[in-house]
Amino acid sequence: MKTNTKLPFLPSTLLCAALLCGATARAADKGTPVTVTPEMKGAGIVSSGLALPKPPPVTGDRRKPVASWGKPLPYPIVIADRRNNRLIEVTPDKRIVWEFASPDLSYYRGNEDVNFSPDGRQLAVSEEDNYDLHIVDYESRTVTWTWGVPDTRGRGERLLNYPDDAHLLEDGKFLTADIRNCRVLIIDPKSNQIATQWGKPGQCRHDPPRTLAWPNGATPMDNGDILVSEITDAWISRITREGKVVWSRHAPNVRYPSDAFPTADGKQVIVADFSKPGRVVIFDPATGKRTWEYFEREGEKALDHPSLARELPETGDVIVVDDLRNRIVVIDRQTKEIIWQYGITDTAGHTPGLMNYPDGLDLDVFRDWKGALQSRK
Repeated sequence: MKTNTKLPFLPSTLLCAALLCGATARAADKGTPVTVTPEMKGAGIVSSGLALPKPPPVTGDRRKPVASWGKPLPYPIVIADRRNNRLIEVTPDKRIVWEFASPDLSYYRGNEDVNFSPDGRQLAVSEEDNYDLHIVDYESRTVTWTWGVPDTRGRGERLLNYPDDAHLLEDGKFLTADIRNCRVLIIDPKSNQIATQWGKPGQCRHDPPRTLAWPNGATPMDNGDILVSEITDAWISRITREGKVVWSRHAPNVRYPSDAFPTADGKQVIVADFSKPGRVVIFDPATGKRTWEYFEREGEKALDHPSLARELPETGDVIVVDDLRNRIVVIDRQTKEIIWQYGITDTAGHTPGLMNYPDGLDLDVFRDWKGALQSRK
């Protein structure tokens, strides 16, 4: 069983150390080397060992996706297979069709969130316990940009402290939540400068956008607004790029919110509770009330520290990254039964059909893998 590598709740007696007080704060400006444990290295550099097909061209986007595969999973998914230090793309019929293995564990290790760029040609990746961010080119399978210093935590120039979430925005800038620095950053990869910062290191309280209480999610919405998740008191806020708070709500019945997303219609919010047993909640920010919930206390259907949940387009079903059970599942919206699963429950590995602490995913609505694979038969 993997340990919880997300940020734990901190008692008040430890806040000074956690917020890097005094001399420790000054040292953090220059960076502090981190001891790399065997758990952080995971399985090392691994691969599925498959001969992979050539990817089809990009012909769709999020507004006009390629042809759907239908229920139970309408599109292939790219998965951040964290402790295998790789990204893999899996089709709805559970074939691995694309893979990016770590080129070097010294700077690429522990990928935990992954999302396509708006044009589908790049992938934004965050690495919490490697303290860095990456852009991966999908076609060439290369790292084209890195921000942060591997194995070094801090808050000074180009330093991060447990960055969670990774998105490339329409204007090419990179969005991330820098959890332990209690800030959300928008970084310009062209200049390597911070374009926007919400929150301040050492000031971890809920008063967005001035201060944030341990933010671990920052998700762009269709109109450019950003959903920010804060761990303390399960706050979810919608904030414009200009820094205006549209609304701010407690996620109902959630102890540890992880990476809130808008529902497919953009009107509600879906969020995973990173707990054991875990749960998934959909709520209406207009009222703050739950409209749907998945929760099982034990057994095969129970979740163990799910880090991400999203409503699937077309079907309305829910896909969940169930981190510590080493699986990704699709839950039927009406029956609340698991109708699709990749990974063998509670079993870690890197051969086809297995993962090792999956921690993030995105839908590949950009490439017609269904048509490409059928034409090869």
